[in-house]
Amino acid sequence: MKKVYYLFLSLLLLTYACSDDEKVGYKTATVAVQLVYPSESGYETREGVAVKAVSQTGIAYESETNTSGIAVFEVPVGLYEVSSTDKRKETGKSIVFTGVLTNMTVVEQNENPFSLNLTESVVSQIIIKEIYNGGCQKDDGSGTYHYDKYFVIYNNSDEATDLENLCVGMVLPYNSTVNNSDVQNGSLFYEAEGWIPAGLGYFYFSNSTILNPGEQIVVVLNNANDNTITYSNSIDLSKSEYYVTYAPEVYDNANYHPAPSANIPTSQYLPGFKYGTGNAWAFSNTSPALFLFAPQGTTPEAFNENADNLDYYGGSATQVRKKVPVSWIIDGVEVFRYGATNNVKRFTSAVDAGYVNLTAGQGYTLYRNVDKDATEALDENSGKLVYNYILGTVSDNGTTDPSGIDAEASIRLGARIIYQDTNNSSNDFHQRAGSSLKY
Repeated sequence: MKKVYYLFLSLLLLTYACSDDEKVGYKTATVAVQLVYPSESGYETREGVAVKAVSQTGIAYESETNTSGIAVFEVPVGLYEVSSTDKRKETGKSIVFTGVLTNMTVVEQNENPFSLNLTESVVSQIIIKEIYNGGCQKDDGSGTYHYDKYFVIYNNSDEATDLENLCVGMVLPYNSTVNNSDVQNGSLFYEAEGWIPAGLGYFYFSNSTILNPGEQIVVVLNNANDNTITYSNSIDLSKSEYYVTYAPEVYDNANYHPAPSANIPTSQYLPGFKYGTGNAWAFSNTSPALFLFAPQGTTPEAFNENADNLDYYGGSATQVRKKVPVSWIIDGVEVFRYGATNNVKRFTSAVDAGYVNLTAGQGYTLYRNVDKDATEALDENSGKLVYNYILGTVSDNGTTDPSGIDAEASIRLGARIIYQDTNNSSNDFHQRAGSSLKY
């Protein structure tokens, strides 16, 4: 009896709906939307991209593109707003294409597809979270130990990324306090040419290395061993999960590049190239300019072998550099030496519009600030965020994280931190009183 009743009710409602539609002239039509990618992007249409059409009354219709990049809708005639987002992955970053078409008028006969023009933007998936390069005081007070350098790569996005072919470079000149011969007529000459000079050589991830959202990789630059055995103020860099820039066939200076701890698998050694003189990748302990880049349309090996991208700092045959296109750069951090006379920046504003000061030799580290709003907005962080951050060095003429969130303490409670990334190290970094690996 109930089944009969429900069937009767359903038929009644259907009949009412149809008759009501007929009263208001309800008609449907087929309409096609063609996604148009920027010609200079190098990307083409693909199948399966979601496209949404929203009517004036707020009803949403969804479709997906075919292999020609066309999405087909069957919708009532009227006005619609159409939008689409297509994400493409490259090493360490996402290429995001977005577009909105307002007032798309659908009539009974729509002969030609509507064009939805997409714009391109680049979103860095990975960032440099921390740089430790200034060293620490020796136990006997005799000076500074600075063969314990490292930096941290962090996935700041919502998607996993593969670090294969990601390269680690530094700008020559290595220190911010020297007279910079790259300055011509008041500006860096290579800014107009769209590249950044990678000095001496570079290292790279030669294997597939998946980094999930909120995960990090520690990359040891010098002495991947337990340095605390000799200097208690130093850091244990022998952990099995760490990676190390180690290529003894090209950099054989044992002070800078001793054999890593047996705890670290050889698969986590980053191979490197050398195109200048010297037997060490001499990363500055006062004021480096560190950056990550991913070659596009070539490989790290082929980029190294290409002599057309060479540049000679100050015209010197021994100061060899590679011209890394700005479009390849994933992230870069400019460091100035606190209390010194720092000359013109080495990074152009397209890579880093600011700089962060470092007081070297005190065990301090440069740590990225927390994006407070984005981090607090994550539901998964409820009850896991630790505030009243106290590890900034404001009392020592340093800086602190304006968010007030203790990122490392929060991570230990299971929080997912979103770090600030405004392409300006003056806003994005502060000087921390100790290494995140130690405190």
